[in-house]
Amino acid sequence: MKGHALRRFLLLPLLALAALVFVLGVIYLEPGTSRTQTADPVESAPEGIPADEPVARVASVLSPSVVQINVSGIQQTPLGTQKQEGMGSGVIYRSDGYIVTNNHVVEGSRDVEVAFADGATERGEVVGTDPTTDIAVVRVDRDGLPAAGFASGDSIVGQTAVAVGSPSGFESTVTSGIISGTGREVPAEYTGGKQATSLVDLVQTDAAISPGNSGGALADREGRVIGINVAYLPPAETGAENIGFAIPSATAVSVADQLIENGEAVHPYLGVYLSDLTQETATRFGSPVDSGALIEEVEPGSPADDAGVRRGDIVTAAGSEDVRSSGDLLSALRDYMPGDEVGLKIVRNNEKTTLQVNLAERPR
Repeated sequence: MKGHALRRFLLLPLLALAALVFVLGVIYLEPGTSRTQTADPVESAPEGIPADEPVARVASVLSPSVVQINVSGIQQTPLGTQKQEGMGSGVIYRSDGYIVTNNHVVEGSRDVEVAFADGATERGEVVGTDPTTDIAVVRVDRDGLPAAGFASGDSIVGQTAVAVGSPSGFESTVTSGIISGTGREVPAEYTGGKQATSLVDLVQTDAAISPGNSGGALADREGRVIGINVAYLPPAETGAENIGFAIPSATAVSVADQLIENGEAVHPYLGVYLSDLTQETATRFGSPVDSGALIEEVEPGSPADDAGVRRGDIVTAAGSEDVRSSGDLLSALRDYMPGDEVGLKIVRNNEKTTLQVNLAERPR
């Protein structure tokens, strides 16, 4: 992958019904619009659900908007060609048949089966996928679907979070918790020391998320989707309980709209390989700053190269956004499009300067 020029993780698919993928210690959870927003429990929750039961009210309205996605395909393995089956979740995005899910749920499949909360099943077509953000869109030939409402603002740490999906095939499973953090990236010790663009700028929640939740909804107490569930840290490997992650709704909506309109999504291209500047490294080299995105390598002829970014530079800000890690830099760049100019504040040889970079489109 060359968008943001970060090395990709090796995906190791687990061949079985429970569709989950291990990514170097991290578990990915498998697999102008015609939107009809139905997710407003305060107004539309059925009578009989008490007002002091917000999770129940969210579930009653949002569950019809969450689907199970069943996939199958052929994969080359060390044991030869094998059939792979799996399942994930999806969220009805538009009433005319468009469903948003994760790229890794449908990756390698063009046709999928979509199971709705009313018991109906439909064949679905993969409209487009975006590995960079791990968002994909599936379309079914069905109209009048109960599309979910998507939140337009940022999540608030401590607010109620409700997850709806199909863990292990149990459709419309509801769990609840809170938003534990925002702007998260999965810790480097669980990702082999390299970052993946789909594992930054995430919403963290302690609502229980399990294999099969991937692509499902994470919602606020009003029933608005605030994220698309994507991954969790496995307790057996990390010793931590209930650390799950979701792609923010703003990212999901932006990418889904591009996929529906163009079949693909575009992202800005900087052209660098990154790591996090640690306090240990900063102390060893006498850096005047103890955090930032460290430039490990610059691709020749890239926008970063043309702007004068060099190996060993430390990026401390991108535009108006502070950069304390490689994930922060990637998150900041998501606010830009190819062709935009962004000012990078860098530290080089203990001196601070700003370089103007004209971002290009990520090579395909």
